[in-house]
Amino acid sequence: MTQRRAILNRRGFAGLIGSATAFLGCACARVFAQGPAENGGSIPGAEKSTESKMLGMGASLIQSKSPIGAINMYLNGFHFYADDMGRQIEAHHFCHHVNEEFFQCVIYDGNSTDARLIGIEYIVSERIFKSLPDDEKPLWHSHRHETTSGELVMPGIPRLVEHTAIGTLVSTYGKTWHTWQIDRDSALPTGIPQLMMGFTADGQLKAEMIERREKELCIQTSESRQNRQDLAKSAPSVQPGADGWSSGQTQQLTLARMPLKNKSG
Repeated sequence: MTQRRAILNRRGFAGLIGSATAFLGCACARVFAQGPAENGGSIPGAEKSTESKMLGMGASLIQSKSPIGAINMYLNGFHFYADDMGRQIEAHHFCHHVNEEFFQCVIYDGNSTDARLIGIEYIVSERIFKSLPDDEKPLWHSHRHETTSGELVMPGIPRLVEHTAIGTLVSTYGKTWHTWQIDRDSALPTGIPQLMMGFTADGQLKAEMIERREKELCIQTSESRQNRQDLAKSAPSVQPGADGWSSGQTQQLTLARMPLKNKSG
């Protein structure tokens, strides 16, 4: 762990990941061409007009995209709805390592240009998680099992670099909201955001989810798990309060009609 931290301190996380792109091989070229999930389908709407395409090209050349440009990490993993472990979703995370203890991620159902934006995740260090109010902690899930089991991967980069990066996430916690329930309506983001959770033990994630990902991204989850045995041995215990669903009761959003406040006119 000390060696990994030294590498990160010398080069920075973005530099570490950025330098890894030079090692990408043809065998993993498909990593960057995975479309929407199998429950995809067309989003309703007319094809882009020539004017829209030209406007988009112009904006791309002229306008700044600083928040998107700061994204320096691509993670692939799985979530389930906090109140229904049977509803499992593959999640492509594109994250910005804001500082040593905080990440912010946008989540898609694929990694191609037509992928659907389906949610967000915030990731904090163990220290920050421990500082949260007790009623906030159940909204967050641990990453211990995801990282050490091989469920969470960084497609397309050398194994050594991935191992170093994943090692920085073992003791972190995530708060995830999916804004598009693609397993129920892939055409449009209907309904309300839903709290999501991460898996904490073997046998919870459906085998077919792993099999599909391995085929699409040219990876072997079992190899990732084997490579992370040292992380599993050194990983700290999950902090009390996380993974709120594990108590048998969980929280989830519902809509309620409310009176309008501070109405003007």
